[in-house]
Amino acid sequence: MGFFDQFPVQAYNHLDLLANQVVEGFIIGLHKSPFHGFSVEFAEHRLYNQGESTKEIDWKVYARTDKLFSKKFEEETNLRCQLVIDSSSSMYFPDEKLKTGFVLNKLKFSALGAACLMNVLRRQRDAYGLSVFDDELRIHTHEKSSTSHYQLLLSYLDKYLNQSEVNKRTSAATALHQIADQIHKRSLVIIFSDMFDQSNDLDSLFAALQHLKYNKHEVILFHTLDKKLELDFEFENKPYQFVDMETGEQIRVQAHQIREQYVHKISEYHQEIKSRCLQYRIDYHEADINAGYDYILQSFFVKRRKMNI
Repeated sequence: MGFFDQFPVQAYNHLDLLANQVVEGFIIGLHKSPFHGFSVEFAEHRLYNQGESTKEIDWKVYARTDKLFSKKFEEETNLRCQLVIDSSSSMYFPDEKLKTGFVLNKLKFSALGAACLMNVLRRQRDAYGLSVFDDELRIHTHEKSSTSHYQLLLSYLDKYLNQSEVNKRTSAATALHQIADQIHKRSLVIIFSDMFDQSNDLDSLFAALQHLKYNKHEVILFHTLDKKLELDFEFENKPYQFVDMETGEQIRVQAHQIREQYVHKISEYHQEIKSRCLQYRIDYHEADINAGYDYILQSFFVKRRKMNI
């Protein structure tokens, strides 16, 4: 059963609740794993020692693991992180016409992924901001670590979850250049995007990503996609009306007639993105919306640990 299958559709708006559920589950999984050092560092817990005050014991962790852990707290912010989300119309794929029941599209996946990371950053007393773009930069906040800031950013994300505008194009390069100029130097920039840009110009897009690197930012790209439909093109062998969600352009074809050519083209495009990320030292992760959030959180902590070395 997938994570979202455990909740009614209307509960999705409670991003704080859902993010907390995901993060708590990840923490418990790490505590039960053999990688104790990593889990303690991640969760900001340490094993409780006899004789210490019990006021900092995490009783939720104890109830699930039968082990006593004390919470650790940092007095100062160690990290600044900017979460960047592509909200163009292609991020609303797949829509209800393709699937029954609750549809987890790319934007919903990205919003909850960002909420989970904010949840963790808040626990660790790190500062975080949010940027949302389509054909221009729509939301941009500076990094803070307060509870009120956390609630404000969740409200921004919730706003985008409750709309599904069509024909919103993407201009990622323009937005990323603006973000590079406006955020605090030496930040960690985490981007959720399907990398479909209206210009189809990877040179311009990677020039903007290089701008971030030039300004001494570390960059993680979560290339957000529905692997089954967008990469493997696993549509039934019947006629479909395919619609470009950003331009409205339509084409009616039999799925099997274009599958081989489509898979070849999209594979080439994704491989080019991966190669350029490797070339420019950008952390690339294929973020399949059906694969859950553990690897999102784990990728973040691996990167954070490297930045502390």
